[in-house]
Amino acid sequence: MPNLTIQYMFKQLKPTYIIVSILISSIVFLVACSELEPAAPADEDILDGPLEGLTNAQSAQFLAGDIAFNDEIFTKDKGLGPVFVATSCGSCHAGDGKGTPFTTLTRFGQVDHTGNKFLHLGGPQLQNRSIPGFNPETIPTGATFSKFTPPANTGLGFIELVPDSAILALSDPNDMNGDGISGVPNWNTVPSYVDILENAISQNGKYICRLGKKASTFNLLQQTVNAYNQDIGITSTFNPIDVYSGHSIDPEVSDKTVRDVVAYLQMLKAPIQRETENVEIENGKNLFIQIKCAACHVPQLQTDFSIISALSYKTFYPYTDLLLHDMGSDLDDGYTEGSAKTYEWRTPPLWGLGLSPGSQGGKYFLMHDGRAKSIEEAIEMHGGEAAQSKNNFQQLSATDKEKLIQFLKSL
Repeated sequence: MPNLTIQYMFKQLKPTYIIVSILISSIVFLVACSELEPAAPADEDILDGPLEGLTNAQSAQFLAGDIAFNDEIFTKDKGLGPVFVATSCGSCHAGDGKGTPFTTLTRFGQVDHTGNKFLHLGGPQLQNRSIPGFNPETIPTGATFSKFTPPANTGLGFIELVPDSAILALSDPNDMNGDGISGVPNWNTVPSYVDILENAISQNGKYICRLGKKASTFNLLQQTVNAYNQDIGITSTFNPIDVYSGHSIDPEVSDKTVRDVVAYLQMLKAPIQRETENVEIENGKNLFIQIKCAACHVPQLQTDFSIISALSYKTFYPYTDLLLHDMGSDLDDGYTEGSAKTYEWRTPPLWGLGLSPGSQGGKYFLMHDGRAKSIEEAIEMHGGEAAQSKNNFQQLSATDKEKLIQFLKSL
């Protein structure tokens, strides 16, 4: 009888009451579960995420680019290969951070600015993987090569917008001020599909480039097109040349997707410095300036005009001058790009440095090829124009060294 009574009572309840009861139970369950979940990381503790102040349309394009960059996996049916390095953009930039030895790329062929003599043999990048039925590339006899660890992606929209005039103003090819630093821009040819800005400065038909280990790439469109083509073996209308056959083939990725990825990279937020109120961190910054690290790792730059207002005329803090510097014979790999010499490397931005282990398996893999396993080891590898700063660092007390390292980790 009790069971029949309960059944009768439920029959008398209206469906609305039952639905409300279920919804309330679900909400209570979700709230209880959410309390068990870990708190979301603070914005300054992660590298990825959009700029503040984007319009609805820009946010939508950012999301589309995010999906294309991080979620789209290429297969043979989607145009992968026949030879390639990676199957997606995000596989080399976990969380938009630095790569690891497992994702490090190999470039080969060019020893000076007269051009790469091994393009017909697969240069400039080694595609070390292949789909079934094909053989991966090997480095041709006689070619020089260098390994490039993928950089972090965040803040690239700001770097892209530094005006040429500002880069030239930092350049001192003849070391006129006598500080031992003689940074120079990388003048390189620019593909025809790239729109040249009105204020771009040219020299003998070449333009100032700023992206990449050798600062050999002009902007993020060129960078993205090259990555699809050289990393994944994917053609586009911008670059229809198949890396395996050398022939022009139908595009395997749409213009929209390419431009969405470009917009995604442009609109990623800049890394945010942490512990800015910490006195020891401030002392470390002062030491960084005192021993002349800031001569190349320039703390502050400004962007030019952008149709993305969140990027337009902004002051930002990347700790780079975007110039090439002689880093000494120990870092001379015998390979170069553009007008850079084999021993010249672009000053890498230091922002986000402290978060690098988050995408590098809890470890550091620094310098252009990941050879340095700690920040201090990376400093010790500096030579050439940076030798004096390295010597200054070596002369610091253990306490001061630690302050400087902690400052760098706060970036």
